[in-house]
Amino acid sequence: MDPTPSSASPFDTVSGALGDYIPKGGATAVGEKRASGADGDTEGGERILGVVTLDRDLRISGANLDAAPFAGVSAAPGAAFADLLPPGDVPTVTQRLQRVLETREAHVARVQRLRRADGSELVVSMSILPAAPPQEGLTVSLIAMAKRLHLYASATAIGTSLDIGETAQSLAQSLLAWGDVAAVNLDYAVWTGEAVTEQAQERIRLRRAALVPDRAWPEGYLTPGDNLPREASRLLAGAVMRDDVPQAVVIPDRAAIERALDDPRLVRALVPGNRPVSVACIPLVVEGPEGTPGPIVLGVTEVWRRPECLFGDGELLDLQELVAKTARHVDLARQHQREHAQVLALQRRLLPRTGSDTIEVASVYQPTTPDSAGVGGDWVNSFPLPGDRTALVVGDVVGHGLGAAAAMGQLSVEARALLSAGLGPGEVLERLDETVTLLDDTDAGLAAGYSALGSTCCIAVYDPVDHRVLISNAGHLPPVLVHPDGSAETVAEQPHPALGAEFVVREPFEVHQFAAPPGSLLVLYTDGLVEDPAASIDDGIGRLTDVVREVHPWDDLQQAARRVVARLGPQEPLRDDVTLLLARMAGRRGRDSATWRLPSGDDTAARVRALAAPLLRRWHIGEQARSSALLVLSELVTNAVRFGTGPVTVRLVRAGSRLTCEVGDTGNGRPRLRRGDLLDDDGRGLYVVHKLTARWGVRWTETGKAVWAELEG
Repeated sequence: MDPTPSSASPFDTVSGALGDYIPKGGATAVGEKRASGADGDTEGGERILGVVTLDRDLRISGANLDAAPFAGVSAAPGAAFADLLPPGDVPTVTQRLQRVLETREAHVARVQRLRRADGSELVVSMSILPAAPPQEGLTVSLIAMAKRLHLYASATAIGTSLDIGETAQSLAQSLLAWGDVAAVNLDYAVWTGEAVTEQAQERIRLRRAALVPDRAWPEGYLTPGDNLPREASRLLAGAVMRDDVPQAVVIPDRAAIERALDDPRLVRALVPGNRPVSVACIPLVVEGPEGTPGPIVLGVTEVWRRPECLFGDGELLDLQELVAKTARHVDLARQHQREHAQVLALQRRLLPRTGSDTIEVASVYQPTTPDSAGVGGDWVNSFPLPGDRTALVVGDVVGHGLGAAAAMGQLSVEARALLSAGLGPGEVLERLDETVTLLDDTDAGLAAGYSALGSTCCIAVYDPVDHRVLISNAGHLPPVLVHPDGSAETVAEQPHPALGAEFVVREPFEVHQFAAPPGSLLVLYTDGLVEDPAASIDDGIGRLTDVVREVHPWDDLQQAARRVVARLGPQEPLRDDVTLLLARMAGRRGRDSATWRLPSGDDTAARVRALAAPLLRRWHIGEQARSSALLVLSELVTNAVRFGTGPVTVRLVRAGSRLTCEVGDTGNGRPRLRRGDLLDDDGRGLYVVHKLTARWGVRWTETGKAVWAELEG
């Protein structure tokens, strides 16, 4: 080699040295280099250096990719350097190469992928240097990523997700640095979040969780999502559990693999292709919970490569170290999956069920992703109430994740219990307001790092007989009511702060009442559906109003709900949970109900019996049920006259085979059930009602109370 001119730059010096590294004279020279040891080995280490020289047209003029990591990377003279790159990287790398040609300023140490002939990829550190004078063109140095550096980078990257599939995919990508194909198989229980405690081989069921590279595989070969045949699961589990201790296993050639599998079907399922291969199987192991006899195997990883590249002891140690670190992340993802499934099951159970013959409901819930992992604080619910009524509830608990979901579950269940117990919408919000305050105290809320203050809720109660809706709102966005003629309006009432707002002057939760004739559509929603950073919230509500007006009375309501969300919902990723409830109100037919308002007096019970008896006959109520209904009405009216004040309101409702009797008065006392003695003159009325009916109860009204009872006709 000629002495380097003193005017040469440091990069020219390096480029010249790398140029000399490329063998002259073809394979003979390469063999001489290998024999003499001038092959780029580090002392006692593995060879990781490769060099490619390019002409000004970016075509390969020479190459030395003799180091083992570059096996399969073809750099034939005259071929375009772009042929070595993944298609998506070609424009960027070509631009860098041309810039170095033009400026003669080196581009140093950029991580890059190279394509092998079989479609797999090699990760390298690539530097682009101008060729040393008087040569023209470029010198490209390629350094295969050192295994220990790759090990550190992989272990750091793998733990960034709590998704089991993403964790397995990250592990498989990292394992590819040691081979040509990498697969990760996880115990089926890991996918479901169960604790993996059984180590008996016949109980282990494996599923392929990840496979790289992504390519067209032979028919019958297991790809992600496939369950391994039971025999394959037992073989893999048995291979890594020797003497009850999880260990790495290496099978050096295809013949040995086929002897171990002993079944052509298993060979097709587990061996990637028909070429000669070797495989290393490394178990994913974690320490078992307290009380278990030993470590727990979560799954098995496979690293396949050409049989001439034997797995060295150092490589196996590196593989085991990487897999061991990953096993902890897989177990964390399994635990997260279990908790997430439990909370999501709770949230799904709170979503509305199908409606009744008086009201049809449909809902859509889209949680924020990915931060909340499918768990949020929004909820909608609908459920029947006594007296043929239906409750519609929508709420928005502050925040996302498990804390918000737990608060959401508590508030939703409490709202249902209080409404079913007969409290009105305003009274229920009073109780929820107290609950949010309790959730936020030092012990229960702030100490856990979560606050439910500012949560909102809107409660509507639909009466299909009167065709009216009672509604009360705690800081929530106003519902939209679409009238049967297609016109629409927001149901706005006196604004009230959100739940738990103790810092403002306390005001009672007002109850607003409005007519909802048959065919009306009530729309409840959360702010995630209508918020837009580029517009006001009023504009968002206006867009919602315009869209729901297009819902035709004959449309399938669930499809209509999805269509509304599709038109209004923000693009991914969502900024907030999106929740929508549509309620189409059909009402109760006039011939199926009757209401009488009578003055309170000694003859009121007799008058009610006289009015009800012919109606029950017209409804074809059986004689025994008719007698029971008349007796129940008589007892309820007698109690209303005796212990209440003002006029008495009586309502009968027929719903299929069920008959509902309801008697209201202006008294505030709550009726109490007691057995009474046989010789008592009074106090036995409610006991009679209790024995004759399927269920009974009390609900509170704006003017007093109403006692209701249900009988099977």
